[in-house]
Amino acid sequence: MTYLTQLPSPLGTLTLASDGEALTGLWLEGQKYFRNGCPPDPVRREALPVFRQAEDWLRRYFAGARPGPEALPLRPQGSPFQQTVWGLLKGIPYGTVTTYKALGERTAAALGRERTPARAVGGAVARNPISLVIPCHRVVGADGSLTGYAGGLDRKVWLLALEGVALSGAAVLRRSAT
Repeated sequence: MTYLTQLPSPLGTLTLASDGEALTGLWLEGQKYFRNGCPPDPVRREALPVFRQAEDWLRRYFAGARPGPEALPLRPQGSPFQQTVWGLLKGIPYGTVTTYKALGERTAAALGRERTPARAVGGAVARNPISLVIPCHRVVGADGSLTGYAGGLDRKVWLLALEGVALSGAAVLRRSAT
């Protein structure tokens, strides 16, 4: 069974999904791949403990705190490749970004491959079903450009600024070494 709830946020309405024990989805209103992987007939239920935990996590996050993904029970549904990419996304620290290229290199290493196509990595990042908590907004182009974000580039800029990433126009001024 899949359960849904909605919460207001500074970025608009958020839709959360759960299997009753863990968070399986968190989407921004209007984002690409909205409710991707969610069954067509979820049950609306606000009172699940995991939804209360997620609401607290989001409240703290939007207030400028830095709660980690490990603070919530997460169960994103995806292929083994996607799971690897999403696991690596969780390791990108607040206030830093990484590039799709670097993420691809780390994905290849994690999978024991020589290389991973950038397009495949980008597709996995775009299909991240648990936005914000699994921080796909911390991935930028090789030149620091704010390329792509399923929730919209304006929201990506807002999230990076909230986390203290220095921005100049569309370029990131401070990047992580990862």
